[in-house]
Amino acid sequence: MSARDLLNPADPLARQHDKLLTIVDVLMRRVETATDHSAAAYAQFERAALLEEQVRERTRDLETALDLLNRTNAQLAEANRATEAARKNLTDAIDAVQDGFALFDEGDVLVMCNARFGRHLADIRPALGPGLSFAAYVDLVSQSEHLHLSEGETPEGWAARRLARHRDPHVIFNVRLIWDRWLQVSEYRTPGGGTVILQTDVTDIIRTERLERGKLLDDQARVVRATLDHISQGVCIFDASARLVGWNAQAASLLAVPLARFRLGLAFDDLLARFQGNLDLGPGLSVHALRVWVHGGPPRAPLRFELRRGSGFVLDAFAQEIPDRGFVVSFSDVTAERAAIEALSRANETLEARVGARTLELESALANAERANAARSRFVAAASHDLLQPLSAAKLFVAAIADENARPRTLAASAKALAALDSVESILGALLDISRLESGKMVVSQSPIALTPLLQRLVEEFTPKAQAKGLDLRLRAVDGVVVSDPSYLRRILQNLIGNAVRYTDRGGVLIGVRRRGRGFVRVEVVDTGPGIPEDEHENIFREFHRLNARASASEGLGLGLAIVERAAAVLGHPLTLQSRVGRGTRFAITLPLAETGLPPASTDAPGSDRIGGHALIGLLVENDEDMRRALTLLLESWGVSVLETGSGPEALDLINEIGILPDFLLIDSKLGEGPDGVGVFQALA
Repeated sequence: MSARDLLNPADPLARQHDKLLTIVDVLMRRVETATDHSAAAYAQFERAALLEEQVRERTRDLETALDLLNRTNAQLAEANRATEAARKNLTDAIDAVQDGFALFDEGDVLVMCNARFGRHLADIRPALGPGLSFAAYVDLVSQSEHLHLSEGETPEGWAARRLARHRDPHVIFNVRLIWDRWLQVSEYRTPGGGTVILQTDVTDIIRTERLERGKLLDDQARVVRATLDHISQGVCIFDASARLVGWNAQAASLLAVPLARFRLGLAFDDLLARFQGNLDLGPGLSVHALRVWVHGGPPRAPLRFELRRGSGFVLDAFAQEIPDRGFVVSFSDVTAERAAIEALSRANETLEARVGARTLELESALANAERANAARSRFVAAASHDLLQPLSAAKLFVAAIADENARPRTLAASAKALAALDSVESILGALLDISRLESGKMVVSQSPIALTPLLQRLVEEFTPKAQAKGLDLRLRAVDGVVVSDPSYLRRILQNLIGNAVRYTDRGGVLIGVRRRGRGFVRVEVVDTGPGIPEDEHENIFREFHRLNARASASEGLGLGLAIVERAAAVLGHPLTLQSRVGRGTRFAITLPLAETGLPPASTDAPGSDRIGGHALIGLLVENDEDMRRALTLLLESWGVSVLETGSGPEALDLINEIGILPDFLLIDSKLGEGPDGVGVFQALA
């Protein structure tokens, strides 16, 4: 028998420990009393000692396991007590909730519910307990005698709709019970897939809302009634059967129907029949068409028509469909408006007649203005020839006197006379330029112009006058070829430079050219004169306007800047002005650059070798006798032989008679009667 056979594993550890001690004690006595000192006895002793050590280790392990088991049992007991307490607290909390509460697990099986869940359905309340499936719960509710089903609804249909809502993760809806009670049901899906259902009694809330809604509708009805009674329009409301359900007193007044005849249920056709024989619906609408609209099915487009009663009374009617398939008709008294329209129409006819008469007058005035303008154009053309021609002749006579060996007093007088004639010619030329610019008869011919040589010639022209006043006249230019009319561009720049020199007493005048962007240059004329006040910037461009009236009549009449502004506008050259009183003025004009340069200049000089060889022979054709004599005198003073004639035929006869072709032709463009200068030139050439 071994020690294992002596120990029963089922015994408590203390019992096993006692047995082991007994066995050890016996073995030790046997060892002490034994007389056998053989190796077997010693081996038995060693086994006993080893067994004792193993027993001690096993005992310690058993004691450790026992302690761990005791602690685990204590912790488990504590957890069970906490779980039970939590379950009790949860149950108490759920029972304390005022609403009905139920929890279904992820398999739609009822886990728990409180006492208020299903209390409104007393006939099924006993069947609500853990383990009930959701489908069975819905079936019980659909069969409850406390559930109010709408007309035509079956319990099966209600249950199907309830299960369909259950598939939504969150849903809230109201369930109507008998005795006008209402239950709000709220379903929430839990994170674990279960379902929480809350049932709340909302009967008082719904009844209160219904009462408030009724009061609101009553108030709205009173407001609508008050509004209808106070508007100027008549209103009639008809239901889907075209019977009267509402109206105001104004409708009875406008329709001339006794208020007592207006009653609920009055058919629209009966109301329309009262106007038979005294009704005009206006153009484009018949009584049949109106009845078709009234009894036609929806949708019906809005309809506008007129009701005419008697002589002149007109009602504007507007019919429109309303949501309940009925319609409303409004009536407005437009008798005064129609009368006003007719009066306005008659007034328009009268006005059209007056406008026609005034148009004829304006056409006549316009024709007179056009004739006056044509006469002005003819005057300008005549003035260009008839006014300037005597001045030119006088200048030629004066110049001829200066060329002869005259006395100093005579030369001085001729110089003054020539200066006076130059002033008069300049003034007349300016007046003629203004006339041409205003009449629109100005003809411009834009071509490439070398800007720097033009400015240099102008500087040379004004340098003596600037030096006489002690002014510094300078030019700062960049080479460039611009596109403009040569004559008018020179006139613009000449006037700007002349004004700068004339009105500047000290300092100087600077003429500068700057490039502006691609394809443009700006010519600036800057002086150190007295400046121009800002309120005079527009006035200085008017005719005959001179600041401070400084210049004398011999120096101009204030036409230079007027010509500059008009010519720049016709040529399309922007003109700007900047000035500071006491500091000076800056005029600037922007010119477009030419895409190509100037054409190559001709190097030929026809007849130049003949000037020194012998006297030239020229043919002069001029119908003005004084002008012809003055030109002849001037040309002969230059050593030219002159063949003078007074008309084209006379010139042709003279050339045919002498058989000599002149070296040059000098022909007036206007020769009075007969062919003009161009025709004579073509005949002689």
